[in-house]
Amino acid sequence: MMLQTLFQDPIVFFLLAGALIISISVHEFSHAFVANALGDDTAKKMGRMTLNPGAHLDPAGTMFLLLLGFGWGKPVPFNPINLKNPRRDSALVSLAGPVSNLILAIVLSLILKVTPVDGIFSVFLYTATFYNLILGFFNLIPLGPLDGNKIVFGFLPNKLAIQWLEFQRYGTFILLFLIFFGFTERIVQPLVDLAMKLLGLYLPL
Repeated sequence: MMLQTLFQDPIVFFLLAGALIISISVHEFSHAFVANALGDDTAKKMGRMTLNPGAHLDPAGTMFLLLLGFGWGKPVPFNPINLKNPRRDSALVSLAGPVSNLILAIVLSLILKVTPVDGIFSVFLYTATFYNLILGFFNLIPLGPLDGNKIVFGFLPNKLAIQWLEFQRYGTFILLFLIFFGFTERIVQPLVDLAMKLLGLYLPL
């Protein structure tokens, strides 16, 4: 889809790619920032506490991004041992990524409201708002490598947390199944639609 857009309308392609890259960079930076604030400077020492996309983009994830319009960044490393409350603070580090995307979506939507509606910049703002909402809500799904998994684990009582870890042995496979059969879209899209309406924006048909 993205590759087809490149040949049909290069300007739109670069707007889409730019919006996605910014969304991913903010997401990964936020993980590193909160980890550092909570006592672990592993990501900072590795140059990950930056908004520079070059520090966060994964080669395979970037290729998928440019070809399919969906990609991922390099996971931000952190050492739970350095955190004051390892399980709870690990959950907060994980929560930082999705929350940052949702906050950025709100900020971008506010800027969009005072921007001329027929300009390229407004198209970029709209696209970036949309993608930040998708990235934020998608990563809150509590399965596999997504942030939602670590968030749930961090706030569960000890006994339930152990059972949760056992369940997550199959989490990645369940997530892939849901993605392949379109169930994640059915989960995320209504949330994105609702958020866009609450922000005073409307999705194109």
